[in-house]
Amino acid sequence: MEAMKELSPTTSNNVQDMTMVDSSNHTGRLDRAHYSPPWANTSIIGIAGSSGSGKTSLAYAIIKELSLPWVVILSMDSFYKPLTLEQSAAAFRNEYDFDAPEAIDFDVLVERLRDIKAGKKADIPVYSFEKHARLDKSTTIYSPHVLILEGIFALHDQRVLDMLDLKIFADAEPDLCLSRRLLRDVRERGRDIEGCIKQWFSFVKPNYHKYVEPQRNVADLIVPRGIENKVAISMISDRVHKTLDEKSALHQAELRRLGKVSEDAPLSPNVIVLDPSKQVRGINTRLMEPGLDREDFVFYFDRLAVMLVEKATEPLRYKSTVVETPVPGNTYNGLALDGIVSAVVVLRGGSILETGLKRVIPDCRTGRILIQTNFRTGEPELHYYSLSPEISKHNGVLLLDPQMSSGGAALMAVKVLLDHGVREDKIVFVTYTAGTQGLRRLMSVFPDIKVVVCRIVEDLERRWLETRYLGC
Repeated sequence: MEAMKELSPTTSNNVQDMTMVDSSNHTGRLDRAHYSPPWANTSIIGIAGSSGSGKTSLAYAIIKELSLPWVVILSMDSFYKPLTLEQSAAAFRNEYDFDAPEAIDFDVLVERLRDIKAGKKADIPVYSFEKHARLDKSTTIYSPHVLILEGIFALHDQRVLDMLDLKIFADAEPDLCLSRRLLRDVRERGRDIEGCIKQWFSFVKPNYHKYVEPQRNVADLIVPRGIENKVAISMISDRVHKTLDEKSALHQAELRRLGKVSEDAPLSPNVIVLDPSKQVRGINTRLMEPGLDREDFVFYFDRLAVMLVEKATEPLRYKSTVVETPVPGNTYNGLALDGIVSAVVVLRGGSILETGLKRVIPDCRTGRILIQTNFRTGEPELHYYSLSPEISKHNGVLLLDPQMSSGGAALMAVKVLLDHGVREDKIVFVTYTAGTQGLRRLMSVFPDIKVVVCRIVEDLERRWLETRYLGC
């Protein structure tokens, strides 16, 4: 077996300074602190090799070995350049060279990789091999902790190499590569055997020696025998897990440092506390009763949820409107929400605020975010999100989570909205209880959002509301 190159150390520089930044602000607003979510500085693995060398299979084997939920494969095939009519005709005659670097749109690829590396949402083009063209749609990649870039030129462009944490070259015998390519192109891409062989000897084989094989020289690891090479796959997995553990520790240190920086800061004027009227205090009294049955608990909490959502809609933009009243000839000069207001539920707790939301805004569009705390590290993790494609154009976005203590999940949830184009000043975080430290931490990073809260409580109060409300 060919000797493997020694893996070079990977540096982790994903954490930004958490020091407060002087914003030259004279309005009483808190100075802004920096925060990097766990998915910032995504670890990118590049896998190059000949066509048919088993790059995709190796990528899936690495994913299986990693056993992580945040690993994404990005194929360079998605970045083939659009063809002219003449080039397209040549492609259908198997006379167009898809195996030269000029066929890949490296500028777009680099731009998308930089977005992913920075923790931003990236739109990936969809390429059709049957049509030899990009389709009028795209897929989205957002928040992976690990991205595997696979393609015959994954280690070709220096701009791509500069972003890779690990560079792999998949090695295989030429005859095996040809047989794999024939099977793939005939079964999956609608090609005929004669055309595949013509393209192999005209373009694939000569370009391998000219462009692909030299990438072995920049690889950290050369993997012969593909998915059969269990030792290499285990080495790759160990390196990635070590890098992710380092990033997790740095993120937790970042949150602790942010808490230290913001602990003496005054409460932001953008934190709106529900007026403690006799009615509100009376409802809170009932909710605090240990013996209150679940049916009554749901009834009283829904009443408070309505009040919270009503308060959250007050800062939104309204427009004047005139309506005809039931009295013939009479009109009323009123107000209506200017534009669309949507909500994003932080699962699972945020779902208990939805009844109140629907009573105030019956037609409200609702998205979902699932953020859970890792029981081993104590770090909040983004597991799932589903947002409206037009959310960046909405007049306001209500972020619903009934309890906030340390603010870690809230920070991540707000960052998800910002990464999807929502303006900070259009976000209203709606919660029943919030810890003082969590509020200060959240507002120091995102001072332009608004928070509507019923009760400010002791820091690190355990989550109990959804259990009482949902009964489980």
